[in-house]
Amino acid sequence: MKIKKRDSAAILNSLLGGVVPSRGLQYIMVGRAEEAKQIVTDLTNVKNGSSVIKLIIGPFGSGKSFIQALTQQIAFAEKFVVAKADFTPERRLYGSEGKAVAIYTELMKNLSIATVPDGGALPTILDKWIGEVQALVVQEKDYGSVEFDNPQFVKDVEKEITAVVSKMDELTGGYDFARILNLYFKGFIEDNSELQRKAMRWLRGEYGTKTEAKADLGVRDIINDNNYYDYIKVLSQFVKQIGYSGLVVNLDEAINLYKITHPQTRDKNYETILKIYNDTLQGNVEGLYISLGGTPEFLEDERRGLFSYGALKRRLHSNPHETQEYRDLSQPVIKLTPLKHDDTFVLLRNLRDIHAEHFSYEATVSDDEIKNFLRSEYSRPGAAEHLTVGDIIRTFLGALNIIYQNPDYNRADIFGEMEVAPNPSSAIQSRFNRTEG
Repeated sequence: MKIKKRDSAAILNSLLGGVVPSRGLQYIMVGRAEEAKQIVTDLTNVKNGSSVIKLIIGPFGSGKSFIQALTQQIAFAEKFVVAKADFTPERRLYGSEGKAVAIYTELMKNLSIATVPDGGALPTILDKWIGEVQALVVQEKDYGSVEFDNPQFVKDVEKEITAVVSKMDELTGGYDFARILNLYFKGFIEDNSELQRKAMRWLRGEYGTKTEAKADLGVRDIINDNNYYDYIKVLSQFVKQIGYSGLVVNLDEAINLYKITHPQTRDKNYETILKIYNDTLQGNVEGLYISLGGTPEFLEDERRGLFSYGALKRRLHSNPHETQEYRDLSQPVIKLTPLKHDDTFVLLRNLRDIHAEHFSYEATVSDDEIKNFLRSEYSRPGAAEHLTVGDIIRTFLGALNIIYQNPDYNRADIFGEMEVAPNPSSAIQSRFNRTEG
């Protein structure tokens, strides 16, 4: 297997740590071809002006986080901006005391593009856009080069920037967002890093009071618990305006919304999901792809799950004609099932080859040993209810590490005794000996 060291390191380190790698997913994607095909279809539709919401539902270990990571990788290839965040007791869709805007701040912290895949891409996005505007002005206005000391050049660049950001004025929150972008540009041309820092702080939703923001930036509003979703929609429009395909937002660990004990607060969070659902499917917003990862309880529990909220229950019921064999992946809810045993075998075989390539040795674990290993894992008491593919992967990679670092280790302790086929020449010699006797 030919694989870059950076990819193999990310795969092995992440999977051993129990998390999905942020790169190299193509080397370990098995059993999810149909889901990948649907992601491509949905992102193409978003690129063409629609919006999509997907609920990725499955038990722990079924691959929800993997699907969202795969979505991110496909989105990068299609020139999307991607943001991700996990729900926690302190990060929700609805809440007071900063619990709702905290999810927005986390999304902005993890904002990524193909060239900055690990988060923190907002300054890169803005600086790249400003650079492209400058190059356009130089070309169209016949300037010899970028001329920050020329007031007319700066005015022409400001005019181009205003032409983009003014298109967002009609959106809720668009006016202040546009004003902050202009202030960021001012800091850019004046080499005023403090002004840029304050503008960035505002864009990330980190101002706690309007008074402080007004003193620093002269704006009348801040991003807060009540309006952060409006600014997600504004951001999706902005990135499309400056040449990206749209905005992908991956939200995981939705079980933490299900765990909210106060019924009214929980319902308010579900009401926000309903609002996002209606906005995306009714065409009220363009260029936005949102996915939520959650367990079956989060969706179907009629006492505390999404199905406890009548309007969502009506919208999120699965296609009645769908079966495990014949699936409808175009609907808002995608229900994941654990990988089949054959797919898990292929995955472990790929990991064996990745491990060998990464550490530069000839793979010695045979396919039959991998099959023995899987039989042993699946035959453990309680495996049917509790064993996940992630558990199997960590155990298998741990075994590969032991064998690689300790060549004299008795691998039969891991893979069991392998049947050795009789040597034909030995059998012939044995018969010869008996005849001689």
